[in-house]
Amino acid sequence: MPEFGVKLGCEALVDNPPAWLGSKRLGLLANQASVTRSFEHVSPAVTRAGGKLACLFSPQHGFYMEKQANMIESCDGWEPNLNIPVYSLYGSLRQPTVEMLERVDVLLVDLQDVGTRVYTYGTTMGLCMETAARTGTKIVVLDRPNPIGGDVEGNLVREDHTSFVGRYPIPMRHGLTMGELARFIAGRCGVGCDLEVVRMQGWKRSCKFPQTGLHWAFPSPNMQSWETALLYPGMVLFEGTNISEGRGTTLPFHLFGAPFIDPLELGEYLSRRNLEGVALRPVSFQPVFDKWAGETCYGFQIHITQPETIRPYRLGLLLLQALRRLYGDRFRWLSPPYEYEMEKLPIDILIGDGGIRQRLEEGTDVDDLERSWEKNLLEYCDDCRPCLLYE
Repeated sequence: MPEFGVKLGCEALVDNPPAWLGSKRLGLLANQASVTRSFEHVSPAVTRAGGKLACLFSPQHGFYMEKQANMIESCDGWEPNLNIPVYSLYGSLRQPTVEMLERVDVLLVDLQDVGTRVYTYGTTMGLCMETAARTGTKIVVLDRPNPIGGDVEGNLVREDHTSFVGRYPIPMRHGLTMGELARFIAGRCGVGCDLEVVRMQGWKRSCKFPQTGLHWAFPSPNMQSWETALLYPGMVLFEGTNISEGRGTTLPFHLFGAPFIDPLELGEYLSRRNLEGVALRPVSFQPVFDKWAGETCYGFQIHITQPETIRPYRLGLLLLQALRRLYGDRFRWLSPPYEYEMEKLPIDILIGDGGIRQRLEEGTDVDDLERSWEKNLLEYCDDCRPCLLYE
């Protein structure tokens, strides 16, 4: 049974429309998952409340979320029901132009994030804020839950490793809602736009998605459940390797494997490591696209046994170190490009620090790696405190 009955930011907006809603030209950054608890899309809900939408903006995967990941771009389009243009922010442009934002007085942002730095919706929101700081456009974030709660984990992005999957100095598991992240970008990162957050009601930092009382609407093609979001901060690292992370199967980020892996050997090795909150079950699978498409992969399904104790980023690092140690002659880091980074290794921009990959290669214990960024993580938590909206 859900512990909290969460009222979303979009519901709070339409239930108590502000005075400007009916008098301003509105833009909306959203996708197909931007729905109320009754599954109504936010665009007709805003229109019914008196808002006048002039255009839509779409993030990675497209407004209708039909596109796959990693530089699979979407084009500008037209929304036939509202008879307004849709501007893609994951195509020839990844940041709205001044001319685009000059079409609107207020840009509403309503996207379901998954609490992980490399999930690009936070970056897209930040880039909109950066343009809005130049145009004077008001940004209004309609807040949604962080489905994996307020816990934080991981190293901060190094300044020389910023990218589209790491534009701001936050850890992999950042612990913020989109509204709080917007406040962090405005305050800590100095993006001085006119920002307002329409808060949720009933959400708490300890709350995982099942406790919200909401139904999961997948926010991208491979984010099919909230459990996927919980595994994602670690398993997304596999995108920088030749190990399948389950793309091209029905269980992306729950599966990992490759044709050369021996599950008995790997399972025995991992049994000596502390894999908190999960159990690994040996499986075989055959992706229909992406890495190893059409070939049988041997590996594991990750089962979440204790959602409160899992540390997914740590899990991902432990698994990668084990795979490289056991299969160093066949395991490899993939080469660029990756998410518009053309020089650095994908794994380095995913981690946000090339030195951590090097220390993994040298065999540095993951516990020691975690201790090395503990001070920076505490400083990040202090920096976040003025941005937090929920207890």
